[in-house]
Formats: sequence, structure tokens, C-alpha cells
Amino acid sequence: MDAQSQWTGLDAQRLERIGEHLERNYIGPGKIAGCQVNVARHGHLAYSRSFGLMDSERGKPMADDTIFRIYSMTKPITSVALMTLYEQGYFQLNDPVSRYVPSWKDHRVWASGEGDTMVTEPAHRPVSFRDVLSHTSGLTYGGGLPGVGIQHPIDRIYRELKVRSVGGADTMQQFMDKLGQVPLRFQPGTQWMYSLATDVCGALVEIISGKPFAQYLQDVIFDPLGMKDTSFFVPPEKAGRLAANYQRNPDKTLKLIDDPATSDFTRNPGFKSGGGGLTGTSADYLRFCEMLRRGGELDGHRVLGPRTLELMHMNHLPGGKDLTQLALGSFSETANEGVGFGLGFATTLGQVETAGLGAGDFYWGGAASTIFWVDPKEDLSVVFMTQLMPSGTFNFRGQLKSIIYSSIID
Repeated sequence: MDAQSQWTGLDAQRLERIGEHLERNYIGPGKIAGCQVNVARHGHLAYSRSFGLMDSERGKPMADDTIFRIYSMTKPITSVALMTLYEQGYFQLNDPVSRYVPSWKDHRVWASGEGDTMVTEPAHRPVSFRDVLSHTSGLTYGGGLPGVGIQHPIDRIYRELKVRSVGGADTMQQFMDKLGQVPLRFQPGTQWMYSLATDVCGALVEIISGKPFAQYLQDVIFDPLGMKDTSFFVPPEKAGRLAANYQRNPDKTLKLIDDPATSDFTRNPGFKSGGGGLTGTSADYLRFCEMLRRGGELDGHRVLGPRTLELMHMNHLPGGKDLTQLALGSFSETANEGVGFGLGFATTLGQVETAGLGAGDFYWGGAASTIFWVDPKEDLSVVFMTQLMPSGTFNFRGQLKSIIYSSIID
């Protein structure tokens, strides 16, 4: 056994299957332009590789410092930021959001119909902080998900009020006040639906702290953790490091959908989306994951207490149910079988139910097929970055799990 395997308990030769698998199935056939994989165990980097190109049009190879659009992998960062305020006593999980946003006091809930014939009923209870952290608030994405049209009469109201997180110029308060006017899709706490709820969490960070959301993230998470390339936009001096973003065509070829030279991500957005606005590197996100793995601390900087973090990756779905029993709508960054949801993370409840390894891990992904997971039991952190939309195209998570967990030998 080599020294690295002794430190990590991971068989280095078996880990090489990662590259063989990605090259054979994805890079060679041109299904993705390129990708990066980082695997760390017991605090030691066991595997770190780049494959293919970060920009096919310009023939630029994937580099260690390539910057990716992490989209919904912004959500766990935002959730951690909000929970740092929980730790300071600003709110309890069951407190109503309306404590800080009075326009949320009179939410109605959709019952039937649409337009002028829509019937609504009073909410049985106010939307709570736990609801917005766990996507059980009754909010939706307003039909604004990639490849998902208007699905429901409620989504039309989002469109009419121009409730949008990315690209909009609303202040956080205006965004919240608009959402206060939209009927909820279901009674708070009764179902799970992927939604603008984490953008709400970002707005709450700004409203409660009195500090701009981006600045709060910088001061409380990015600077302490040394996440030097994570930001809501890529500044001019780093623009050459931004990867191209692709979409899979019906004929299985790749289509460029966001050229790094003209990308919106090279401009400072008016609205900072806590649900999907960040860009960053694999190395930065691995530092965030390592902080999570270590119970909220990294290199002497404590972001959260270990008890808080443990609370965050417990299953908060009512009755201990999984997503198959509670999820509305087909879009998510996870399969539903045997999967629970906590405060900003999905979590594997059972290996038999999910038909995969890693019980007790917690994780999420992003719209451009980026993924991460942290497994406290195995003391493991994994980050996978690529740029391919939509995220459900390939099961990178399941495939990488098979290879990585079968490499654990201690």
C-alpha cells in the first residue's frame, strides 16, 4: 500500500477507474467537453484530475483553476450563511419569515382554478424559516427552470409580477414583497417543491444582517475559508478562466449556450441569487466541503458549530418521509427514492432504497451538471465539475459513487 492510500484508506489504483470511465464514456465520445474531479478523505486529497477542454471552440484544455457556473450548488452556501445568523439568535427554525418581512403575513394558498376564477384559502400557518431552508414553503420556481415551461396557474402570477431571481434588478426587499403577493402552491410544511426558497434565504441574510448578501458571504464564508475565486461574477482579470457552458442537442452533439467571452456571468448582477448565482473553482468548493466534513471549521476558522451542521443534514421532511412521498413537480437535483431533505442539503436515508452507496451523506448539484457530496461516516468529500445543461442528462453522481466507494479499503 502506498503512503497516499495509508493516509486516505482509498486504493489509488482503483481510483484511476474514475479517469478511465470519464474518458471512455464522456470525453472520448464528445458527450461533455471536459470535467474535473476532486476526492478527499480524512482531510487528504486522494484524487484530483482535469479531463478534456474547458472551451471547445477555442481548444482550451481544462485547467486546475478553471471557473465554473455552479448554479444550485450556491444553495448550500446560502443555507450555511443563513444558519450563521440562527446561531446568533436572530431566529428559530419555526419562526415565521414575516417576523422580518411583514408582507409575508397574509399568504394565501392555491386551492383550485386559474386567473380570475382562481380559488385560494388562508394558510394554516405562516411560512417558517425551516420551510424556506427545506423547500417546503409552498413557493415554486415560477416556471423558470431550464427546459420547464409554465406548469401551473400559480406560475403565471410569478410571470405577471416579474418575480425572478436571476437577471432581475429587484432589491432583496422588492423580491420578498412580490413573493408575498403570490399564492402558495400548497400549505406550508406539507409537501416539497424545488423553488425560489433559497433566493429567499439569501434575501433574509441581507435583511437580517443589514449587510449586502454578497458582502456577507465574502466576510463570513469565502474569506475565512480561502475561497478566493468564488463570486457572483467573474471579474475581467479572471475572465479567461471561465469555462464554456454547453447543452446536449437531440442528435447528442454539444451546443454552446454560454460563451465565456460574452457571458452574463462576467458582469456584476443587480440581483444576487442565493439559489443559483455563484461561480467558482473545484478547489474553492472542496474547501467549503471540507469545512462541512469537519463539522463547520477549516484551518482554524469556524463558520458553524458542529451541532448546527448536524441539524442541517438531518431529514426535516414531515414524518421522516422521503421525497417520493412529498415531492411535487419533476425537477430536482436528486433522485427521490430513499432521499430526505434537510436545511439546504439532500441526504441519503437508505442505501437499499436509493440502490446506491453512502447512507448519511449530504449533497446537492447544479444545473450545469456540477455535483458534490460529503459523507461524515466515511470522512469523505467529493466535488465534480463540468458545464452541461440540463443536469439530469447523465447520472454522474451514481457512477462516481460506485467507483469511489469501491475504492475504500480500510
